[in-house]
Amino acid sequence: MLLVVDVGNTNITFGVFNGKDLVASFRMMAKTGHTSDEYGVYEIAMLEAQGIKKEEIDGIIIASVVPKVMHSLVSSCIKYLGQKPYIVGPGIKTGISIITENPREIGPDLIVDAVAGYELYGGPVLVIDFGTATTYEIVNAKGEFCAGVVSPGIRISAKALWEDTAKLPEIEIKKPKTILAQETVSSMQAGLVFGQIGQTNYIVDQMKKEFGDPNMKVIATGGLGRLISDESDRIDVYDPNLTLKGLRIIYEKNKKTKPKTVKFED
Repeated sequence: MLLVVDVGNTNITFGVFNGKDLVASFRMMAKTGHTSDEYGVYEIAMLEAQGIKKEEIDGIIIASVVPKVMHSLVSSCIKYLGQKPYIVGPGIKTGISIITENPREIGPDLIVDAVAGYELYGGPVLVIDFGTATTYEIVNAKGEFCAGVVSPGIRISAKALWEDTAKLPEIEIKKPKTILAQETVSSMQAGLVFGQIGQTNYIVDQMKKEFGDPNMKVIATGGLGRLISDESDRIDVYDPNLTLKGLRIIYEKNKKTKPKTVKFED
């Protein structure tokens, strides 16, 4: 079985594939203070909770946007699971070309989403990931990553509201009954949710217009992707496991070669 690990700014998401089937997934907070032992104990405990023995894991691949966790996380994979993981980054085969001005600036999370969108849904494709940041990327029909947009995620916007204003409370992020809010909580929810929907629709329309393909497929993923995709007619497919699937695809392209040694911050 294959263990895939998506290290985001908010959560670390683990997925286990048996062939092409995602048979288990679990999450932990992406704190930078964990030791390799803490990661290892968590990994084994969660695998066992899903009925998976650590000996069944015969491959690992990681994509991370948080460099400070990588030393301990990679060490845990070697120490507790007996596998040296592949790391999504320079030198790894992805099956797509990056033709932006500075390809090394493209984060591994964007690369993984782009690979999954292109391989699973064809190109050209516009992939939106509603994570800590909301990211938009276009992969053309040739499999070339050619453009991307990054905007504040809905949780970042919500956090800014209740941390940077004196009287606004911390609230649940959900769609209110109406945009015509009449009290504080629903007015904040209206601004956050409908604002994100409006932003999504505008950015998608503008990217399609400037790319010159109004019929380009739009695929969404990410924790709050369902909330937005249910309200936006610009999104064709919501795939909650798109990033995990992209990691599996990249692993398959590289598994015949040995994982490279990469140095990380302690």
